[in-house]
Amino acid sequence: MDEKNQFPVDRLPKLVYTSVSYKTDTLLQTEHGVKGGKDDGVLVGKECFDKEEEMFSPRILKKRREELGMSQSDMARQLAISRQSYFAWESGKAKPSRQNIEKLAEVLSVSTAYFEAEYKIVETYLQLHAPNQEKLESYADQLLISQQGDKVLELYSIRVLDDVALSAGVGEGLYDEYESIEVWADKDYSYDIATWIKGDSMEPVYLSGEVALIREGGFDYDGAVYAVVWNERAYIKKVYLEEGGYRLVSLNPAYTDLFAAAEDHPKIVGKIIGHFTPLEG
Repeated sequence: MDEKNQFPVDRLPKLVYTSVSYKTDTLLQTEHGVKGGKDDGVLVGKECFDKEEEMFSPRILKKRREELGMSQSDMARQLAISRQSYFAWESGKAKPSRQNIEKLAEVLSVSTAYFEAEYKIVETYLQLHAPNQEKLESYADQLLISQQGDKVLELYSIRVLDDVALSAGVGEGLYDEYESIEVWADKDYSYDIATWIKGDSMEPVYLSGEVALIREGGFDYDGAVYAVVWNERAYIKKVYLEEGGYRLVSLNPAYTDLFAAAEDHPKIVGKIIGHFTPLEG
């Protein structure tokens, strides 16, 4: 990195930096703060302080307080605020205002930029020579790749009715007479019944081999997607209430509408509230 393009951050106590490189020839000091020229790495005026509040790190605040051997009550007393207010900052439930960040910096003998989550790594980076900066960047990339590879996906158990498939299945015993099997999802769903989808009549939204999640209940409104039992078969269809029965509509245009006559006693099992492809546990 060219040294003439580096600007010492501690000379700009009210500037929050987002880049490790600054060009000094485009900066002007005014009574309202620092004003930038063409260099897009500079934040000025109120924007600087808004960025400070946004990037404020509760962890860094707590670490510095503990380094100085101060309690939360000590901090609250020196800042002339309640202990509850200070605790909210340190726990991350609230962020201090611009004025309070300045007070914190004064009490803890640091710059306002100190409380940014990125402060330590940027401060260290700026002190390194160019070859070591490149090594740090490379090592950081390797750590990130390793971290992403080690990430554990949390899985949630779903009990799916076995040997029952919507669009091609059995009738009234849909959820009373069949055993269930366990599959896994990457979300924690709220549902009453889970069963398989079979066939392509509801493509491209509902795919064969997916699990359909049903919230038990009767007919609610036209055009919703329901699980319907009719003539000893279970269907997943858009349903419309018409005179004399239900019209069952597929999403796939290759399929014609079906009419479930009231005299055949079609049953709305419930509304389809979700669907997913099971994951390997």
